[in-house]
Amino acid sequence: MSKITKGSETPLMKQYNAIKSRYPGALLLFRVGDFYETFGEDAVKASKVLDIVLTKRANGSASHIELAGFPHHSLDTYLPKLVRAGNRVAICDQLEDPKSVKGIVKRGVTELVTPGLSLNDNVLEQKRNNFLAALHYHDDSMGVAFLDLSTGEFMVSQGSEAYVDKLIQGFQPSEIIYSKAKRKDFEARVPNAQSNYSLEDWIFTLDYGYEKLIRHFQTSNLKGFGIEDLKDAIIAAGAILFYLEETEHKEVGHIGQISRIDEQQYVWLDKFTIRNLELIQPALSDGTALIDILDQTETAMGARQLRKWMVLPLKDQSKINTRLDAVEALVAEAEIRESTREHLKQISDVERLASKISTGRVNPRELLLLKKSLSQIALVKKQLVSESVFAPYVDVLNPCEELVKRISETLKDEVPLNTNQGNVIRDGVDDQLDEYRSIAFSGKDFLKGIQEREMERTGIASLKIAYNKVFGYYLEVTNAHKDKVPQEWIRKQTLVNAERYITEELKVYEEKILKAESEIFGIENRLYLDLVSFASNYIEVIQQNARAIASLDCLASFAQLAAQNNYIKPHIHEDPVLDIKQGRHPVIEQNMPPEEEYIPNDVFLDTESQQIMIITGPNMAGKSALLRQTALIALMSQMGSFVPAGYAKVGLIDKVFTRVGASDNLSRGESTFMVEMTETASILNNLSDRSLVLMDEIGRGTSTYDGISIAWSIVEYLHNHPSFKAKTLFATHYHELNELAKDLPRVKNYNVSVKELENKVIFLRKLQEGGSEHSFGIHVAQMAGMPNQVVIRANTILKQLESDKLSEKDKEKLAELPSSQFQLNLFESDPRFEKLLQVLREADINTISPVEALLKLNEMKELLSAK
Repeated sequence: MSKITKGSETPLMKQYNAIKSRYPGALLLFRVGDFYETFGEDAVKASKVLDIVLTKRANGSASHIELAGFPHHSLDTYLPKLVRAGNRVAICDQLEDPKSVKGIVKRGVTELVTPGLSLNDNVLEQKRNNFLAALHYHDDSMGVAFLDLSTGEFMVSQGSEAYVDKLIQGFQPSEIIYSKAKRKDFEARVPNAQSNYSLEDWIFTLDYGYEKLIRHFQTSNLKGFGIEDLKDAIIAAGAILFYLEETEHKEVGHIGQISRIDEQQYVWLDKFTIRNLELIQPALSDGTALIDILDQTETAMGARQLRKWMVLPLKDQSKINTRLDAVEALVAEAEIRESTREHLKQISDVERLASKISTGRVNPRELLLLKKSLSQIALVKKQLVSESVFAPYVDVLNPCEELVKRISETLKDEVPLNTNQGNVIRDGVDDQLDEYRSIAFSGKDFLKGIQEREMERTGIASLKIAYNKVFGYYLEVTNAHKDKVPQEWIRKQTLVNAERYITEELKVYEEKILKAESEIFGIENRLYLDLVSFASNYIEVIQQNARAIASLDCLASFAQLAAQNNYIKPHIHEDPVLDIKQGRHPVIEQNMPPEEEYIPNDVFLDTESQQIMIITGPNMAGKSALLRQTALIALMSQMGSFVPAGYAKVGLIDKVFTRVGASDNLSRGESTFMVEMTETASILNNLSDRSLVLMDEIGRGTSTYDGISIAWSIVEYLHNHPSFKAKTLFATHYHELNELAKDLPRVKNYNVSVKELENKVIFLRKLQEGGSEHSFGIHVAQMAGMPNQVVIRANTILKQLESDKLSEKDKEKLAELPSSQFQLNLFESDPRFEKLLQVLREADINTISPVEALLKLNEMKELLSAK
């Protein structure tokens, strides 16, 4: 903020500075009349983010300060922009009516909105959780906690740094908090965190965290939540509860439980794998992630659940089959599936509505949405209750008939957005309300009765009753009849052609109407708050409904996907075998042109006969796609989804590792090769017997012999590991690795086939047994539009290198290479060759047509034969 001399501060700025000092890291929206204002550095920042005018105002006798503001009713428009830009925003409101106060109005921060803590619909994304994460660093382990304030989900876990990294990558929190003392650790582990905030070190202690949690959940210990012994996780969770208080989020009754993310229950997907397989985020901005293909959910709750299922695939065969059996039933019964999805489509985000009820932020229209949603939940339960495969989900559904009845009986069928607009409560709910409404809204009939009575009594035929803000209700008499005016009427205004009067009766009636309007607002507000209070008793039940509906929505989405795209039910078993026949890549298949058909492939891996498949083949032939589709089919199976294949037998996998593609991380001083080796080391150090390992082009970031040596050694290590036989797909352009199959019995060679036709390459994209002889990289360069002279020269060099590749060193081969054909030194002494050289220079090889080329050749031939 601009520097201000204390003696020059205005009273308003003194108040602002006092409040601002309590929220130093936040952008302060300061309510002044009908505007939210920002000052100093906050104003400069807000003007840029919001694209609003930056001005200056006097701050007293000696200084000016930057100023930027917007109307208070535009808060919902501007607040999301500030928060999405990574700002913590403190909303400072007027706490008393300015009309009733002399001097400065009392103000205070009513909410501190941060990227990870918001209940504003415009800040939140419907289909994504908005997680706040807390990290606690402790020696060689870490604790992590995740809270979505908008849904009440509170989860914790602890483990190695790699495990916590994986959770951060999967859950993608909007904001991360950590201890100030661990700033260096945090910045080293999470270098690109968009929004983060550090708290004092004393907050990250076990006693403090434990006390916070048992006080919040009103329990004597944490055994019931299964986290009693997770000390690091408890500390992280305690920090989140502290942060809620710090940010003025005091209504947190909807955070009713805390759950453990058990590392043993879910497939290990390290952060590289989540990224490389593009599960929830594409590698390129215009790309397609797996979630984009699989998500055919009808509710926001289902979409959020699907993201969690995707990054936490199951390892329990029974739980996986429970999901698969439900999907199978929905695939078989198209009518039930469509009907269920139609009901789901009409269910609002009741999970977030429950949170709004708890915090007192729910509006009348949202309560009507809740009523409609609960009615649809009753229909879903009725639809599926007879099928036993849906029992785990349907049995917990509670239609909340009493709540539905109470909302129906209390609220009108059509209500305004806010209670202060009135006309919210039904007639017949409250006698006093009905009486006041009668006074306020049947005034025309009452006034007409007074007018007719007075016209008859006075004989003034042109008598009118009207209203204005100055006098209220009045009687108007034309000058022709003013001599008939009764003595008790009080004259208030003289016009050119008439006089205006008031009477005691009109004044009394006017007071009744004004009182009625005021009372109506008070009674409606009281009845509405009673209804919200009644609904708050159902928060836990509504959240339970939300979880069950979310799961059913995911299963119906899987079924819809299977029916549309011809997916099949995978067989899940304990044997360490992965057998996929006619497998397809779920994303590539959907993005192919309509006239093209995806070429399916078979993959078989086990621990006895074929543990490692070495896949060679030309660039662009589909090796990487084959690797990815194998992992995606396995993961989709363990999520509980049908898969794109003709047949799939999936032995339970506990870890999936990928080393697919790499990009330089120059900002951290890491080359492509360094990134590649780091990720590979992570794989080799964390293997298990049920791991699925995908390695693509290992060693390409260094010299050829280094690369071959590293790749060769890795295959040997995976094959000869004393404890684990990890199932591995190893794609490479090093054909020398095919030699490994001779000595290592569980290594088998495969190649992605191509067809050479008239010096062109046709990619068949079909996996077949045996190694490949060529990489066809030069053909790919030609297809990419590389200049012809570069392609021709590359081909010459390749042929020379391949002529005796096993007996001579590269340097010796390169020394034997003929000089570049484009130098033509041989011809320099002959005038004919000078002319020939001129013709060659003038010929544009990239654009010349076949006929023109023949004519040029003929011309060159004539030049050579000329004497």
